[in-house]
Amino acid sequence: MELRQIQIFRMLAQELNFTRAAKRVHCVQSNVSVQIRSLEREFGVQLFERLGQRVRLTTHGQTLLPYVERILRLVQEAACVTRNGDGPSGTLLIGMPESVLTYRLPPVLQVFREKCPNVELVFRGANSMEIMPCLERGDLDLGLVIDDGIKSPGIHAEVLCHEPLVLVVRPEHPLLRLQEVRAEDLVSQTFLLTDQGCAYRSKLEGALARSHVRPRAVMEFTSVEAIKECAALGMGIACLPKIVVDRELSSKKLIALPWAGFELTMNTLVVWHKDKWLSPGMEAFLSLIRMHLGRATARGAGLASEATTTGISKAAQRAATKRLADPDVCGRTINGTLRLARPHHKVCTSGNRSGAGQQ
Repeated sequence: MELRQIQIFRMLAQELNFTRAAKRVHCVQSNVSVQIRSLEREFGVQLFERLGQRVRLTTHGQTLLPYVERILRLVQEAACVTRNGDGPSGTLLIGMPESVLTYRLPPVLQVFREKCPNVELVFRGANSMEIMPCLERGDLDLGLVIDDGIKSPGIHAEVLCHEPLVLVVRPEHPLLRLQEVRAEDLVSQTFLLTDQGCAYRSKLEGALARSHVRPRAVMEFTSVEAIKECAALGMGIACLPKIVVDRELSSKKLIALPWAGFELTMNTLVVWHKDKWLSPGMEAFLSLIRMHLGRATARGAGLASEATTTGISKAAQRAATKRLADPDVCGRTINGTLRLARPHHKVCTSGNRSGAGQQ
């Protein structure tokens, strides 16, 4: 059994398509077939079922897959340690929603770049439901998600800070005349929400369902910035993490409804595969986000509801966000992926640019 064979096996197990697997491992389709047949002869079992154009793992293939994943992780670990010693270096692939990347991460990235200049960070915009399979397949090293909790036996989840959600509207909204807003007051309202799979959309829908309330209409967006702008124009009620709308609340561009229904609080969590080797770069990144986001919880617990929950001054956060937008610092967002390159590396700018995945 050769390393190339098990790399091809894993890719075919992910794609379940010979043509796509061949493209991803940079070889012709016939070579994928040859390598898989060689593995099957070596093990004496069939690893894939070929049903016309369809391919699926057999029971033997499903049994082999986690061992293959473990072998490839060990190979990656050995290569990293051998080439780079114990110092932080290499590439970290991190998945997270737009709200975390934009409103939580800039101050962390600023410090990380200073402390670990030889680590290249690649961010992929995704929500919780998309991040978990990527961690299980080894496509991501870490994930940062806003959720109540992660219930997966193969994933380690650690709470970093609490994320209160708020319902925000334009200043002239009729519901602001009420001293308290409950679920039944929202029956005739239009909601501006993130797309299906977003944890805090599910949180709101669950709270309304427990009160037997269905919104009159829902407008679905893939960008929290678009949601905020539409809410400010009076198009409906937005449900977003408070950190996302802190600036608009301070300027009175948006007003938080006096919500008195079921609690709308979630957590920001860092997640990774339980068998994942924590490289020096990962350890350094985890240490920083624990320190910075842990401050957010400590500060939020001691302040009034209108105060920021970031634990980092707004001036510092604005400055860090500005630096995050500098191509020399962070590169560009390409097909939902933001690449934060080492200073001496040239950032790839080919492909279609798009926003990071929202949540």
